[in-house]
Amino acid sequence: MKPPVPHRRWALAVTTALALVVGGLTIPVSGPAEAAPVGAGSYTTTPVGPLPSGCGPMSTNPRQFATANAPAGAVPTNDWWSSLLWKRTDCAFSEPLHAHPVSYDTFTDGLGFSANSTPAISGTATGVGEYHYPYVQDIRVGVAGLAAPLVKVDGWTDWTVSPYWSDGTRTMRATIGHGLPFAYFQTTGGNAQISTAGTPEVWSTSGATIGFRVNGHDYVGYAPSGATWTVASGRITSTLAGRGYFSVALLPPTPSATERADLATTYGRYAHAHVTGTQVSSAYNPATSGLTTTYAFTTTAREGTATQTVVSLYPHQWKSLSGSTPITPTYPSARGRMKVLTGINQFRTAMKFQGVLPELPAVGDGSGADLATLTGHLAAARSNPMDQRGGDTYWTGKGLGRAARLAEVADLVNDTTTRDSALNAIRSTLTDWFTASSGKTSKVFYYDNNWGTLIGYPASYGSDQELNDHHFHYGYYIAAAATLAKFDPAWAATSRYGGMVDLLIRDANNYRRDDTRFPYLRDFDIYAGHDWASGHGSFGSGNNQESSSEGMNFANALIQWGQVTGNTAVRDAGVFLYTTQAAAIQEYWFDVSDQNFPAAFGHSTVGMVWGDGGAYATWFSGEPEMIQGINLLPVTGGHLYLGNNPAYVRTNYAELVRNNGGQPTVWQDILWQFQALGDGDAALANLRANPGYTPEEGESRAHTFHWIRNLAALGTVDTTVTGNHPLSAVFARNGARTYVASNPTASPVTVTFSNGTTLTVGAGKTATTGAYTWSGGNAAGGVPPTTPTDPPPTTDPPPSSGGPTRYLLPGGGLGTAGGAATTTVAAANGNHDGTPTNPQVFTATGLNLAYSGAQTTFDLFVDAGSAVGNGVQVRVSYDLTGNGSWERTETWRYFATDPVPGYENYTQNAGLASATGSLGTLSNGTVRVEVWSAIGNNPSTLGVGNQSVLRLPYS
Repeated sequence: MKPPVPHRRWALAVTTALALVVGGLTIPVSGPAEAAPVGAGSYTTTPVGPLPSGCGPMSTNPRQFATANAPAGAVPTNDWWSSLLWKRTDCAFSEPLHAHPVSYDTFTDGLGFSANSTPAISGTATGVGEYHYPYVQDIRVGVAGLAAPLVKVDGWTDWTVSPYWSDGTRTMRATIGHGLPFAYFQTTGGNAQISTAGTPEVWSTSGATIGFRVNGHDYVGYAPSGATWTVASGRITSTLAGRGYFSVALLPPTPSATERADLATTYGRYAHAHVTGTQVSSAYNPATSGLTTTYAFTTTAREGTATQTVVSLYPHQWKSLSGSTPITPTYPSARGRMKVLTGINQFRTAMKFQGVLPELPAVGDGSGADLATLTGHLAAARSNPMDQRGGDTYWTGKGLGRAARLAEVADLVNDTTTRDSALNAIRSTLTDWFTASSGKTSKVFYYDNNWGTLIGYPASYGSDQELNDHHFHYGYYIAAAATLAKFDPAWAATSRYGGMVDLLIRDANNYRRDDTRFPYLRDFDIYAGHDWASGHGSFGSGNNQESSSEGMNFANALIQWGQVTGNTAVRDAGVFLYTTQAAAIQEYWFDVSDQNFPAAFGHSTVGMVWGDGGAYATWFSGEPEMIQGINLLPVTGGHLYLGNNPAYVRTNYAELVRNNGGQPTVWQDILWQFQALGDGDAALANLRANPGYTPEEGESRAHTFHWIRNLAALGTVDTTVTGNHPLSAVFARNGARTYVASNPTASPVTVTFSNGTTLTVGAGKTATTGAYTWSGGNAAGGVPPTTPTDPPPTTDPPPSSGGPTRYLLPGGGLGTAGGAATTTVAAANGNHDGTPTNPQVFTATGLNLAYSGAQTTFDLFVDAGSAVGNGVQVRVSYDLTGNGSWERTETWRYFATDPVPGYENYTQNAGLASATGSLGTLSNGTVRVEVWSAIGNNPSTLGVGNQSVLRLPYS
């Protein structure tokens, strides 16, 4: 997710072929730079903006850091080892590579190992905090005398990589990977050499095997039979009997020397069965809602007959392990305890896919006053369903997501006018972006052959130069296309624009191994079970990801698109990504079982997962609402996984309130919608008590009310029952279940749930049974249509009375003066001049005032205490008719406060920085004041109640 502030931060032909076939369409991949047609759509092969880059004179071509042995086709990005191939901060070597249970780093003389098991924890339990298992070198493995000028990549498979060194005389090739306790080596030109940090404690020497301890960690070197190891001056060397291969293993911690020796013997049985390939495969069975995933290892026996290996499993894997039994010792890691399997070629996990919905059913707001509330909110959003805050790929995506939610909700209550307005906005926006006419340089996608990627321009947040976040951005496009496809299947046909949707899917997470135009599952770390956001991963802490929920938005989009278009390959790929990542999020972002975060960390959630740890932080804000909210948005029917553990939802929300010093004041709608998955009644009470809240940029009042009101009726997600249809879910409230299913197709379907309950769903409808029998949708029937003359939403603020003089009040009101009070304006921690960021918001509604022709004036009481360099800024917005559209917006220049305690007066004399639109008569109008820190690293105090005042230019 990218907030509105500056911060950071997928075959059918090889890359050199002349054409690619996608869904029956032939797409050119080389030749003159021009628009390449895909059905009725197209992308450009002409660069129109900044491109990915790395180090060196061929910085736009990553193949300079790969050997001729590396696989053909698009190079992988966004992986745990990406800095090895995509060199950004070091043009010769990599940043630390956190494979688990070992972390590695590359140097001129070899490969470094770190088995650091001691977390470094910073920050506080109630504020920003981080934990990391940073790279601390135990040993370095190489060839005596090796001095390679750089390290290249000689190969990769699904979760392994093979770095390669050569100095002209000596060479070394290593293979390392997720879950592998072994690193495997092939060398020429010299003796194998293991350098240790300090003098190693050798606890076993037996011919070709040596066991030793460094920094409290036990390693074993396995040379070919007939070879020996020599120890001298902190170096362990072997001639390898001239055979040029060996392996080094990290043993799990053991309580006794006997167990350690036994492990060394057990591992030794497989030490020369070098892992040379890894591959994942999965199978989704709708009848049982089961997902079986197989993780397979290919080995090459350098000597002997053993072909099995040793692997360690992450918590999300061993908790779902099927048909295998781990041995007792475990490895510590940044993801929690890793359990060990020995003597295997593969292992399997079995998980339940819990189902997704296009949207919650209208069981609570489908009639009466609540329907009136909802239809009023829908009418207010009708004229501007996207409410787009920017024209780049991310903010266009956010707007598309908002419109898709409005279309789904409006359809459920048969508000066809709002539904069609939203669909029209989606159609025109997607069609524009999916068309690369001659000379077009904006709202266009470009395919880059060097990097094997599709980049949208205008790009944002490094999606072009760093290939960041493609799953975040494109997930919104695909999800909106799925909504549109339900109502306009002709538009979604492969011969029209469906081919372009498929290209976006393949760019972010290519589900076809034979499509070498894009890397396989670019953004998804197959073994770790979750996405990575950074394209290059060049950080000391490895790769990272904030918004796991936007990654899930992409996975859900694939399920919805695949289901509505009948593409089971895409649907099943989405089910694999969704189910696997849902399990990983519960473990690594939420730690719902309280087993994986270090005990001293003090948080029940993280905002960011790093290769070596996690952080209660974001790239863009230190506010608890955003740290926790970044992993909750967007809220859709594909995000019910967030409620799989209602008790944890309550724990997470309680931490938010504790760390925030009270209820949320920003992103309230997102947080209340999450709260509703654990306690719908409490969330609904919060919504009704705070009608003047400011919607999050991708949300609407209509969707927020619909979500919370219906969860208050449905209860919480029931994971004990699943349906044989991917678009289904079960809820429970006070012991009564409600079964829900959605059918986007043109024929009725009957859904059977795992407890025997059946539900018939009409064509194009969502249906429920159990506690409710209401059904609605775009087919005939359902709730009668509404009109724009329906009563206003009952959750809006009551009409305001009084004149044009308005005081900023505690709780966010604008009204008559109250008692003196203060509120805190959060620190900027960056430059936010002109862009409200973490603002304090004050709102008056129901205003009926005649425009006087004057200008806005104000007098705000502000104080930065003794802080230096702070600047508070104000924006005043006028919605003349209360329909949700701001006809006049005034942003005033920020006020630089002094470092002396005591209030200062920030007035209109600071001058206008910008203004849009015109003022006019307020008829049931709304006025909003936003106060935020434009600059400065410290908070400021704002006097409210009877202090800060706004004088409207009205009589």
